[in-house]
Amino acid sequence: MQESSLITLKEKSVENNINFLKKKIGKKVKISAVVKANAYGHGIEHIVPLFEKHGIDHYSVFYYHEAVRVSESLSGEAAIMIMGWIADNDMRNTIQKGFEFYIFNVERLKTALEIAQQLGIRAKIHLEAETGMNRTGLNLDEFNEAIRIIKDNPDYIEVVGFCTHLAGAESISNHYRIQKQLKKYFKLLDVLESNEIKPKFKHVANSAAAFVYPASRLDLVRIGIMIYGFWSSTETFIQYLDNKVNKNDPLDRILGWKTQIMATKKIKAGEFVSYGISYLAQNDIVTAVLPIGYAGGYIRSLSNKGQVLLHGQFCRVIGVVNMNMIIIDITHISGAAIGDEVVIIGRQGDLEIKVGAFSDISNKLNYEVLANLPPNIDRKILSI
Repeated sequence: MQESSLITLKEKSVENNINFLKKKIGKKVKISAVVKANAYGHGIEHIVPLFEKHGIDHYSVFYYHEAVRVSESLSGEAAIMIMGWIADNDMRNTIQKGFEFYIFNVERLKTALEIAQQLGIRAKIHLEAETGMNRTGLNLDEFNEAIRIIKDNPDYIEVVGFCTHLAGAESISNHYRIQKQLKKYFKLLDVLESNEIKPKFKHVANSAAAFVYPASRLDLVRIGIMIYGFWSSTETFIQYLDNKVNKNDPLDRILGWKTQIMATKKIKAGEFVSYGISYLAQNDIVTAVLPIGYAGGYIRSLSNKGQVLLHGQFCRVIGVVNMNMIIIDITHISGAAIGDEVVIIGRQGDLEIKVGAFSDISNKLNYEVLANLPPNIDRKILSI
């Protein structure tokens, strides 16, 4: 291992997850793989070729520059949809490259129209409706104005999609709110189609909604966390398992993370370890220093709480997580030495540390833990 840590990506898990999702969602529904936030920490340049190899040809990102990275990672044709930020000076390239993008306010639509007219080509847009999330989306007045602009400029605007985002489909507590959103969405769709605007893709569902509300699948689903092997919530997983004979998780985690021992040290009873006085050795102990810390994605709130795997056994993180290092107690491990592999996320022997372990201890979502993995960590694809 050349660098201080290494992220591994299992191709077999990618294949498994995509096959499972396609089977459950159905052949008539397009899967758009959400690869924002550096593909949920997995690495756009590494994961997109794997998704492409196993049949994904539609991708969702948040930023224009993520769309460029996806485009440069593909070997063939695929649709790329920008759901969020495009700076005005990137709009020209967005349209020229054929990227699809959300329209959630009239100002962006007017900007896109002006540039499309200059270029003499059609801007590929997805109209995003405000249905109750109250984040981004066209309200009723903006929606009607957008329809007028689109009808007046058919040579420069192509409505590829009509969408909204559901506010928390992963929790039953949001059921009433979700139902209201869906009702409003379909009402607005009627208005759109009555104006002879018929988008290719109607889409509202993310990972959770695609399973909790099957009727929300429509033409396309935006699958993020589940394609990487994680359920949106425990509720979503439990609902999926309901009435299933096989209670095993059908999803496989793609990502693993490992490092190695950088140094070892013997500590006398009564000595403090790491910064401050948060850890006091009660007995003589042996410690190992690992070259990762909060600057490298290992969350500081795991101080005195986190665990890693060494020689197939759990070892506890002791003391405060440093910027670039953590210290673990290896007193119970015989023969541990500098250079020995340490698993941060993944399996070693019969034991496993899951991303969920980070979430439970640090009070962070799986999404946060993954998205916080730095892009400069080396990533390696495992074909087995």
